[in-house]
Amino acid sequence: MDVYREILYRRIKIIIIFLILCLILALLNMITGPMKISLNEILINIVYTHNKTVHVVVWDCRLPWTLMAVMIGGALGLAGLEMQTILNNPLASPYTLGVSAGAGFGAAVAYVLGLRVLPAVPVEFIVPANAFFFAFLTCMLIMFIGRIRDFTSETLVLGGIAIAFLFHSMLALLEFFASEETLQAIVFWLFGSLTKATLLKSQVVFTVLTVVSILLLFRSWKITALRLGDEKAESLGINVKNLRIEILFYVSLLTSVAVCFTGIIAFVGLVAPHIARILIGEDHRFLIFGSILCGATVLSAGAIVSKVIIPGAIFPIGIITSMIGVPFFLFLVIRGRKQIW
Repeated sequence: MDVYREILYRRIKIIIIFLILCLILALLNMITGPMKISLNEILINIVYTHNKTVHVVVWDCRLPWTLMAVMIGGALGLAGLEMQTILNNPLASPYTLGVSAGAGFGAAVAYVLGLRVLPAVPVEFIVPANAFFFAFLTCMLIMFIGRIRDFTSETLVLGGIAIAFLFHSMLALLEFFASEETLQAIVFWLFGSLTKATLLKSQVVFTVLTVVSILLLFRSWKITALRLGDEKAESLGINVKNLRIEILFYVSLLTSVAVCFTGIIAFVGLVAPHIARILIGEDHRFLIFGSILCGATVLSAGAIVSKVIIPGAIFPIGIITSMIGVPFFLFLVIRGRKQIW
């Protein structure tokens, strides 16, 4: 009993540390930027308009940017965790299994075709809506492929990889036929950026993240049991097939909402769950919170780096996360499944 309490307290302590680190990085995110503003000024102008210029910068740029980094990072971290768990694959994530590629193709379709078909509709609506649709469609295609082979983890992984290659090739085809201006817009969106963040978008991501997190917490022991293997999970009375379908649906919601607002931000969904798993363990009651906070911490740190790497300019955050994620991905591949898990 004492050992269990010690493990319990350690997990709670790690989650609190992640929360504090996330808050510190959020404050640093508010401070950093082309315009030098002190933390005191920022906090004052959040409450009321003390300086009109600073108030506009805080409410229109810094606060949406900071909140979106936290929310998107948390959503991708949670999506990556659940995808790795239901597929029993440490290399699984929304990016590596093609969900992000599907969203990228959807955005490219909107830029190439949608703006001509619906010229009266603002681009700020068409692109995210189309990206959401194709990201969700990608997850449904993975589920359809899995249904053919009884939803085994191997089938879902291979199906996701095949779909990723399909969307990458179709995206390249669209880029080939796109005009120079449209191509520039597509490439910038594919880089991944928080520059178009708004308070409304962050509220949408927060709502989806909160609802999905609560639903997953109710199923935390079943998800944890999946780590024992399908046969043992079924012997405990768990319908593994239905659970995989349900979790994949939640993953599709998280990824679709995250990607449609910010573009493709790679490897957060791969890196964050592994860091949380190493520190917290396999208990999903705590691992869900750990992955959310770890993802928020990673993306918040990336957001700060993207603003300071080139003075006076904002570097695409998707490039920053890829630079962090690729070495980590290779590390996982080299070590192998048994040494990782």
